[in-house]
Amino acid sequence: MTVRESLSRGAGSPSVLGFHDKATGSCQYLVWDEESRDAAVIDLVQEFDPRGGAVRHRHGEFVLDEIARRGLRLAWILDTHPHADHLMDGAWLKARTGAPHAIGEKVVEIARLWEDIYGTPGAFDPARDFDRLWRDGETFALGGLTVRVMLHSGHTLGSVSYVVGDAAFVHDTFMQPDIGTSRADFPGGDSGALYDSLMSILSLPDETRIFVGHDYGGPDREAPEWESTVAEQRAANKHVGGGVSREDFIALRDARDATLPLPHRILQSLQVNLRGGRLPEPDASGVRAFRYPVGRFPFFE
Repeated sequence: MTVRESLSRGAGSPSVLGFHDKATGSCQYLVWDEESRDAAVIDLVQEFDPRGGAVRHRHGEFVLDEIARRGLRLAWILDTHPHADHLMDGAWLKARTGAPHAIGEKVVEIARLWEDIYGTPGAFDPARDFDRLWRDGETFALGGLTVRVMLHSGHTLGSVSYVVGDAAFVHDTFMQPDIGTSRADFPGGDSGALYDSLMSILSLPDETRIFVGHDYGGPDREAPEWESTVAEQRAANKHVGGGVSREDFIALRDARDATLPLPHRILQSLQVNLRGGRLPEPDASGVRAFRYPVGRFPFFE
């Protein structure tokens, strides 16, 4: 696990511990207010082996150890969207800490969309499985810090960013400047909406720290990275840096997305993540099993 800390810059600025899941390229964050010691976890990964169906909670255990070591109090478990490439671990962490688990309110629409894909009407109830469903523009406290929720759709129709002082956790919108941006071809995704979300993020102050949702290394680096600034993204992002137009971005993004296969874990992940990280309920014999919608997606070669 690659771990890297970004220190508070002073009053109104959070400290951030980023940690990376190599198997999925996912970036996860422990964020806290230095004065109150209140903390939040963002986009925690539940490890899953698709070959044998095993799960484990090493990232959650790492977070609990860091919270104890640093004298923090976990106030929030936050997810930015129902991830397509990894299982979220909010339910496991909530069971061990009692901290509330929250996500954007449009997860309800995403749930209805995937119920249709899976052929399981009524299977998902986000109001049951999450403690808060944030509205666009809503704010809440993390100790002495104010967290602002911003709807940044495109990758999914309901993705949200969390802006905490001078730090913005922007999930699957931007990637690192040398990589570009995230895909927008999943059900409910839209490349035009993604461009609008990217421009919204670039309207934040230049010095805002941008923390992305994924990194897989780059053309000139092997180690994962996940932090940049608004100014760096505006100037050097491979897909939108230097003022790329909305029309040109849509053409580029759509062409690239047409070449990408579905993530290996997407059909398992959504069944868990639309339930807050809970695995499917066991059947009468005690077996938990995933449902596969055969034929709903095109064959990829």
